[in-house]
Order: sequence, then C-alpha cells, then structure tokens
Amino acid sequence: MKPRIVILGGAGAMGRIIALDLLRTSRNRLQVVIADRDVSAARGLPVETAQVDVTDPKSLRSALDGAYATIASLPYRYNLEAMHGALEAGAHYIDLGGLFHVTRRQLELAPLFARRGVMAILGMGSAPGIVNVLALLASRGLDRVHEIHVLVGGIDETRFRHAPPLGFGYSADTLLDEFTMPSAIFRAGKFKMVPPLDPGEHIAVRFPAPVGTVGVDTTLHSEVATLPLSFRHRGIREVTFRQGFDKDFKDKMKFLVQVGLTDTAALPCSNGSAIVPRDVLLALVKRQAPPLPMGKAVRYEVLRTVVGGTIGRRHVTVIADCHAGSNAGNGIGPDINTGAPPSIAVQLMARGDIPIRPGVWAPEQVMPVAPFVRELRRRDMAVTCRERKTLDRLSEIA
Repeated sequence: MKPRIVILGGAGAMGRIIALDLLRTSRNRLQVVIADRDVSAARGLPVETAQVDVTDPKSLRSALDGAYATIASLPYRYNLEAMHGALEAGAHYIDLGGLFHVTRRQLELAPLFARRGVMAILGMGSAPGIVNVLALLASRGLDRVHEIHVLVGGIDETRFRHAPPLGFGYSADTLLDEFTMPSAIFRAGKFKMVPPLDPGEHIAVRFPAPVGTVGVDTTLHSEVATLPLSFRHRGIREVTFRQGFDKDFKDKMKFLVQVGLTDTAALPCSNGSAIVPRDVLLALVKRQAPPLPMGKAVRYEVLRTVVGGTIGRRHVTVIADCHAGSNAGNGIGPDINTGAPPSIAVQLMARGDIPIRPGVWAPEQVMPVAPFVRELRRRDMAVTCRERKTLDRLSEIA
C-alpha cells in the first residue's frame, strides 16, 4: 500500500507546487491528497482531494485518517492545530515555518511526538528550510561555528500586461507580520528583538549574477529560533536573517504600516460595529486581479548561508548558495525552492534515507546533506559552497 501524504492547504498556490513536485518525482510510489477548505483550484490534478477545516478537530481527523505524513502548507498561525491533528492520526509532520514565536511553541511538543512515535520537521521550505541545510553544508569541516547569517536576494524582471498595485510573493498575512512584528536576532550568545526592517541591521549584499547587489533587511523568521539551539555545542554566538525587498514594494508596505492598515486590533465604527484594518486590507488584496505577464516570467533567487568559524586556530568564512532561476522545477521558477523541500523531505523519510527519529526537529538536525542537495540539483537548483578568509562585513562577500 502506498504511503498516504496529505497536504493541508494543498489547493493554495504553494500547496499545488508541493503536490506537483510529489507527482513528478515520486515515481507513483506515494498517494497524494490535497486537503483544503476549497479544493476547486486542485481540479485537473491527478490527486485525491478532501475538504478540511484545520480548526475543526473532527474535520482534521477525517482528512488525516490513514496518513503516513502530512505537509502543512498553511498560514503559520495554523501550524499548532495541524501538529495536534498529526499527533492524533499518528502521522509524521512537515511544515514551511512558524515565524519564530510559533516555531518555539511547536518545539515544546517534542515529548508528545516522541511518545507517539512520530517525527515532525519544522520549517522545511526555502527560508527556513534550504538555508538551514546550507548551514550544515557550510559548517562541515569546521571545529567551531561562531556565526551564521542567512541572506535572501532575488530579481524579478518579468514584464506584465497587468500587475496588481501590491503583489505578494507569499502569504500576504505572513508578510504583513514580518513588516510589523519585532525581528529576532541572536547576538553575543543571547536572543534579542529589534524593530522590523531595523535601519541599523540593513546591509547591501553582492549576490551572484544575475541578482547583483541587493539591500537586505532583518525580519522575523524561524531560522533564528532553531539554529542557535542546533549549533550551541559548537560555540555559536550570532545568528541573523535578512532578506531583500523591491524598493517600491517596501515603500508601499511601510506606508500601509504607518497609516495603520496592517493593525490587527478592532476599530469602532460610527454605527456601533467594529472593523479590523488588516482584515479590510487582506480582503482588498484578495480582490485584486491576478497578474498577467507578457511572455515567460523572468525571475531569479539566491538563498545564501554564511558560516564563520575556526579550523584549529585559523578563522574561516564559508558561503553556501542555492540558485533558483526561471527554469527551475520544470519551469515553476524560484517558487520551487519553497515547494520542493517538503516533497523531498517526505520522500526521503518514506525511502528510509531519513531515519525516523520520533520528536520535533529543525531541518539542520535531521536532514542528510548529500541526498537533499542531490534532489535540489535534480530540480535545476544549483548549490555552491566555497571558503573565504574571514571578512569584517557580510557586504564584502561576492
């Protein structure tokens, strides 16, 4: 009997990419199920579908019945509900990240997963996910690891007949949280919070062509929640996450924050009712017509992890990059770097390439580097790793 893989939120844009990757690469060895509130977007895919409300335990129980594993392609706020559903079903669990605070709460479920005999891998997308495994790759051969910096940069030169006034690369609600919630960094061996897009943390980074120099900013991310814990025995003192945003998009987002349209507290109305500004904003964003490109999309993204440490008394810096261009993932483009990793992880688990370790883990704790990188390359994502002399500034790395 084929292992049953249930993708919660599978009818969404990323859920469909995960499903397509499973269908294309698993050689018909898995039973793929798309579970969502509305499965209409999954019509035409050769998969089983199931309606589910992850906030309803009975509905979730029904969707996960008989599952070998579930992949949560959901807004991160629902990760805990999905995890409890996996626990009850006795299914392994994978998600795309918990935006630091939810990830920390998820880690607390480790004893329950251990007792149930099932395994959870948190943050198995691009960032978090690939970048965590790049940290493992870059740290191999180092005696001590003092710092890890995650940097994400990309370009989009696609021409559009119609482009929405505010286009989001991933979940709008999640990105709004990244622009409004304090960012976590780990520095001098301690966690601290700084303002989102803190000017003091902004740097310009030279990525490989065709990306070039990109300004990157710190936002709340879950790599910072797990990497300090995973590398503490190797002397870690600093972990940061930064990503690049198009200037026009960043300016628009800052304006929305300043006028209060991203607020989640209800505002009283003159008629006695109340509205939540963010709910209004998200409803308006949802009403936008989808972008209409002129010809093929032209996009490129580089995921970079920089690891600084020592070999004996020699200080070294190792840079690991993962490239995803327009042709990656059989033409899916850079989005494959988020959709492929959970597909790869569940397939490695089912094949026995990832030993089942009951509990809750970060990617860097359980993912075998060689087969994972091999699978990335199979999907036309290039992975490079090189050593440089220790540099004073991340912006010096080309």
